[in-house]
Amino acid sequence: MSILLIAIIVILLIIVVVTLVHMYNNLVGLRNRVKNSYAQIDVQLKRRNDLIPNLVETVKGYASHEKGVLEEVTKARNSVMNATNIEEASAADNQLTGALKSLFAVAENYPELKANSNFQQLQSELSDTEDKISYARQFYNDVVLKYNNACQQFPSSIIAGMFGFNEEEFFKAPETERAVPEVKFE
Repeated sequence: MSILLIAIIVILLIIVVVTLVHMYNNLVGLRNRVKNSYAQIDVQLKRRNDLIPNLVETVKGYASHEKGVLEEVTKARNSVMNATNIEEASAADNQLTGALKSLFAVAENYPELKANSNFQQLQSELSDTEDKISYARQFYNDVVLKYNNACQQFPSSIIAGMFGFNEEEFFKAPETERAVPEVKFE
């Protein structure tokens, strides 16, 4: 074999190895971004969970006979805190969002509660946190999309399969929130 042919083979092998290393490192980076973006959702959920006991206590002072709603909020909050994977977290988060909607609906029946500055501040902070959770979910889903694409597209799918890079689940809205709301003017 000539030296030129050996040099060409060595250069091609180096190119293949560098390409494989680059694809592997890209998959690792994307997988870590997925974990980081999920952790960002977790940070916002923690913030919301920290605000909820104060909100519940504030409402208790005005609406003590609304015990069922308050218990539902507390139960839903505990479910979020105990979730161990994306499916459980998503379901628990949706349950908590529904419970908070019920709590705010109860607050509508108590004008003195709605006028309470502590309640207004907590409600505002929760609203702000809900927006941050929404943005964090959207970012998470964007990162999961990039990661899943890298796991499925050729040739990185070969590397993904060889090294156990598995697709991640998207953060999903429940079926009840996908329905078109009915608006009636009477």
